[in-house]
Amino acid sequence: MNAAQTQRRKASLAKPGNGATTHEECILVLQGGGALGAYQAGVFETLAAMHQAPHWVAGISIGAINAALIAGNPPKRRVERLREFWDQVSSFPFAPPPLPADLHRIDGARDAVNETNATIAMLFGVAGFFSPRVPAAPFQPPGTPAAISYYDTEPLKRTLEHLVDFDLLNSGAVRFSVGAVNVTTGNFIYFDTRKHRIDARHIMASGALPPGFPPIEIDGEFYWDGGLVSNTPLQYVLDHQGRSTRVIFQVDLFAARGEMPANMAEASEREKDIRFSSRTRLTTTYELRRQATLQAARRLVDKLPAALRDDSDAKALAALPVEPAVAVVHLIYRSKHYESQSKDYEFSRASMLEHWASGVADTQTTLEDPRWLNRDHGASGVHVFDMTSESEHATKTITPSTPPRTPSP
Repeated sequence: MNAAQTQRRKASLAKPGNGATTHEECILVLQGGGALGAYQAGVFETLAAMHQAPHWVAGISIGAINAALIAGNPPKRRVERLREFWDQVSSFPFAPPPLPADLHRIDGARDAVNETNATIAMLFGVAGFFSPRVPAAPFQPPGTPAAISYYDTEPLKRTLEHLVDFDLLNSGAVRFSVGAVNVTTGNFIYFDTRKHRIDARHIMASGALPPGFPPIEIDGEFYWDGGLVSNTPLQYVLDHQGRSTRVIFQVDLFAARGEMPANMAEASEREKDIRFSSRTRLTTTYELRRQATLQAARRLVDKLPAALRDDSDAKALAALPVEPAVAVVHLIYRSKHYESQSKDYEFSRASMLEHWASGVADTQTTLEDPRWLNRDHGASGVHVFDMTSESEHATKTITPSTPPRTPSP
């Protein structure tokens, strides 16, 4: 995209009528997914251009890195820093040249290029992110993080310390939360600026996916990638009651719905999509139903006659935390036909730009959709939007009696 096209796009995005209100708390929830995380950067670029600045960003794995680049920079530099990171990790010294436009139509051509790029990343690492261990893990001292991982993530530490202002990130200007798993206890933990002083280790811990990456030590404990337990922070966000209407942009990198695989490569990709999306669907469905049930309980208590409101059960229901209203916007990356199971470690420049552009397009489509623009900002309850889905359930209100399903991703 040239400079003139970039300026035209920014002008088209930065216009009124996107449905934002000053009374809504905007929350950005970012799933893990490696190289696919450029999609999240595109989502944020559009949100920023359309004045949907987040008050809270929560992430897992690559989502934690993107979240740190957002919360750890002033608003005017956030997109710039995201671009700097994704340009760096997609700078392959040995990458094959981009395919000419006419060759994209040849079956298997782009697939072969992508697989070559993924193999390069696996063999040589990714600039500013990770590098192969030398000597390899079997020759490292037993019992050390190096002995149980194929790659060294010190390059990521240097990148984060260069691109993220940790004083700003910890200032509370934007709440920041990342999830990780304790290696020895198996317990899930969120490192949150409301409770912790965050540095590069906490972000690296959230993305320390074994056996590729080493566990990260924090205060004597070792942590792995939070995606081992849950690949989305939505549950954590909903567990913390808001004081006003909330708009949650949930950005997922693996789609639950897909076609029947025709070969082993497609089967591997489909398995990965299901594995990393299923937890998201489960969390979304039941957390939203829980919020809807809590809201119904509060409304029921308000309808009780005064004599019954002193009942212990009524008091217990009245004390339950209830969100005023929640709108969850699903933005889900949907794979191209030439992407395979290696798509989350295929860091080529061409794929990065495609992922970023998809995030921009999906977010613009959503925020310009009349169903989003004309939604009732004062409506209570939980409302789910997926404007880029072909499902008839693109918009939905969750109630306690709603069947347990989410808009089809």
